[in-house]
Amino acid sequence: MAFARYDSPMPSIEPQLSQRIRQLGATVVTFLLLTGASANPLAWPDVSAAAGQEPPSLERISPLDGLWDPLEAVGPPADDLLNRLRNGFSLDRADNKRIQAELNWFVRHPDYLTRVFTRAQRYLPHITDELARRDLPLELALLPIVESAYDPFAYSHGRAAGLWQMIPGTATRFGLKQNWWYDGRRDVVESTRAALDYLEHLYDFNNGDWLNAIASYNSGEGNVRKAVRRNRAANKPADFWNLRLSKETSSYVPRLLALVEIVRDPAQFNVTLPKVADEKQFVVADIGSQIDLALAAELAGVDVDTVYTYNPGYNRWSTDPKGPHKLVLPVAVAEGFSAALAEIPAKERVRWKRHKIGNGETISEIALQYHTTTAAIRAANNLRGNTIRAGRHLMIPVATKPLSAYSKSADARLAKTQNRQRAANKIEHVVATGESFWTISQRYNVTTRQLSAWNGMAPRDTLPVGRKLVVWTNADVAPRTSPTTALGNTTRKLRYKVRTGDSLYLIANKFRVTISQIARWNKIDKNKILRPGQTLTMYVDVTRQSS
Repeated sequence: MAFARYDSPMPSIEPQLSQRIRQLGATVVTFLLLTGASANPLAWPDVSAAAGQEPPSLERISPLDGLWDPLEAVGPPADDLLNRLRNGFSLDRADNKRIQAELNWFVRHPDYLTRVFTRAQRYLPHITDELARRDLPLELALLPIVESAYDPFAYSHGRAAGLWQMIPGTATRFGLKQNWWYDGRRDVVESTRAALDYLEHLYDFNNGDWLNAIASYNSGEGNVRKAVRRNRAANKPADFWNLRLSKETSSYVPRLLALVEIVRDPAQFNVTLPKVADEKQFVVADIGSQIDLALAAELAGVDVDTVYTYNPGYNRWSTDPKGPHKLVLPVAVAEGFSAALAEIPAKERVRWKRHKIGNGETISEIALQYHTTTAAIRAANNLRGNTIRAGRHLMIPVATKPLSAYSKSADARLAKTQNRQRAANKIEHVVATGESFWTISQRYNVTTRQLSAWNGMAPRDTLPVGRKLVVWTNADVAPRTSPTTALGNTTRKLRYKVRTGDSLYLIANKFRVTISQIARWNKIDKNKILRPGQTLTMYVDVTRQSS
C-alpha cells in the first residue's frame, strides 16, 4: 500500500541505488545459473543492509518472470524479529487520513522509533512467541509501543501501569496480583498473559472484529459496544472507521496501524529501524521462596539494576514473601543462578533482624521502619493479629544492602521522580486530613495532573495522610490560598525543643502523631535516645490538639 508523504523530506538516492544494485546482482546470478556457472549468493555483501535499509520486496526486484530468484532463496536475515513480524502480519490494511497523520508523526521522529525498538529487544521476542502460540495477529506485538513505548515502568494519569498499561480493575479481573511488594501489571510475563487474555476476550466480545477489539482495549468494551449500537440503530456501518469514539481512541488504532506499515516496509518511508534479534532473551527461574534482590543479583553475577529491569513487577528490595516465587533472568546467567541458589537454604535468602518492641510501638510502625509489611512480620513471627507487647522481640526480614542500592525499587523511582528539576522552587508538602490533589493544587496554583506526575501518582490515586509530596513552582509565584483551602488545611509546621525526660513516644502522644512520622520528618533513628535541647520539626493537625 502506498501512502502519500506530504511533509516528508525527499527520499535519499541511496535506497534507490541499493535497489538497483540488487536488481543487477540478481540478474547476474540468474544468468550464471542458467549458463551452468557456480555462484554462492550467501557470500554476497548485503548492499541493502549497508545502506541502512531493509531488502526490497521480491516483486519489485525479480529480474526475469518465472525464473528462480536467488534473493528469495537467500531471503532476509533469519534472526531479525521484525522480518518475522512483517511476514506474519494478518490484519486487513486500510488507507485513510487518520493513519496518514500518525505515519507523518513517526516519519518526522525517527529517533523515537530507534529508541522504542531498541528498548523492545528485551521483551518483544517473548511477546511475539506468545502471540504465535495463541495464533493471534502479530500486529499486537507493536501495541506496547502505543501503550508504553515499551517501558515496563510506565505509569499514566489514568492509573495504568506496565508495558500493557493495565488499570487496577482490569488487572485484578484477569488475575494479576497487586500489593505493596509486587505489581503484576509490570511483570512482563504475567502482564503479557493477562493482556492477551483480555484481547482474546475483546475479540469475542466484538464478534471477531479486531479493530473494534483493539479500540475496546483502549477505551473499554462498554464504550465501543455503545458506539456500535448507536450506529446500527441509525443504519450506519459499525466498523471502527465509522464509530464515534473519543479523540484518544480514534487515534489509538490508526497509530498502531501506522507502526505496522512502517515495520512492513521502512524503506518506503525512508526510515531505518534497528535490528531486533529473534532469540530468547530471558528464562523464568523457580526460586521457591522470598529472596533479597541484591542477593539474587550476586548469585546471577549481574547488577541489581539488571534484576529489576527483567523483574519490574517487584516494588521493594525483595520478592513478595507470599509469591510469585519466580525470577526472570537473562538466558546467559540463568543456569548459573539456579545452581548457586540451590546451595542457599530458603531461610538464608533474606537477612533477619531481632527487634525489641518499645513502649507504645505498633506493628505497623515497626513495618514502616524496616521497609516491610505488617503481614510479613506476622507471618515471620506466627502472629494471628496485630497485638504486640513491649519488651518482647520480633524477627524482621530486612534488606542486605542500604535501600539506595535498590535503584529501581518503587521508593527509589519515586525519589528520582520527585527530585527531577521542574521549576525554580521545590516545596515539600505533607498531606493533612481532608486534603486532596485538588485542594493542594489550588493552594500552590498548579494542576492536579502536574502535582500527581511530580509525585509518581495519578490524580485518582488514594492520597494518604502524612505522605510527603513535592510541589514545583517558580520563585515569583506565591501559593494561592482560597477560603476553602484555608479552612481545610489545618496542619501546621512547628519546632519542638526536646526537654529532659522526653521520648519519641511521649512527644508523639502529646501532638497526636506517630513515632514513625516524627522519625521520618526529622530523618532520625527512632531507636536512638533524644537529647535535651534537640529541635524537632513537627507537622501537627491543629484540630486534633484539643483534649
